[in-house]
Amino acid sequence: MGSAELSGGETEVEVRDEAAEFAVRHAELAHGYGGNGDSDDPAMVQAMQMVLHIPKAEPPARSALLAAAAAAAVAVCLDPRSGPGGEWEARYLAWKRSRIRKVARRARGAQWVAANDVEGVTVDIDGAQARAFVPGPVGGIDPRIRKLQIGGTDLEHDEPGPPDPDLPVLWVNSGLEMSVGKAAAQVGHASMLLAGAMPVEAAAAWAEREFRCAVRDADPRQWSELVAQVSAGRAVAVRDAGFTEVAPGSMTVIAVP
Repeated sequence: MGSAELSGGETEVEVRDEAAEFAVRHAELAHGYGGNGDSDDPAMVQAMQMVLHIPKAEPPARSALLAAAAAAAVAVCLDPRSGPGGEWEARYLAWKRSRIRKVARRARGAQWVAANDVEGVTVDIDGAQARAFVPGPVGGIDPRIRKLQIGGTDLEHDEPGPPDPDLPVLWVNSGLEMSVGKAAAQVGHASMLLAGAMPVEAAAAWAEREFRCAVRDADPRQWSELVAQVSAGRAVAVRDAGFTEVAPGSMTVIAVP
């Protein structure tokens, strides 16, 4: 932070060093998470709620919706409001320093409109929209979000073609056959891991692009090659705790810068 004195002896005006502030938020993300574990009180277990906009008449492409979910999740983490002195800081850190959980729900029509009035970040990628909310205890979920279904609707796998070479790619393990909600949570984990693993300058440049990314399904051959990239330190992988759908320790998503 700095200050500048105005002419005529007027009050000094603070000048924000936005790059330095971003670096602090990035350092927190890069530090990792989960060290404090879960609360003994089930109602105080921390989670980030996410809502996927899935209209009944014209649902979005699965790959674009997952990309929007991934971008929204990391956007909350690196938002100025989640940083030191920000209005989201305490809630964000309570979640980040616990066992990381994300819960994806679906909404349409008035439900989606109402969800956008709850604190969070919405991302639109190619017409697909997802919103990630400020994390908090599962016992204190906003009623506008709590009433939304977690399951019940899925989307067909699409074939969007080769990803933009200038975008990070989040590769989903197709062999696990995850629901769209489960996959949304997993790509949200992946975008956080990827941003934290990036040099701060690269993460800041990604933030300038609103964390736009591509999500693609990896077949068994591709997955084997991606696992080799993880072993070589050229990619980051999400390993699931196994609470829902997949076995504990399953590698669900691999993110490639």
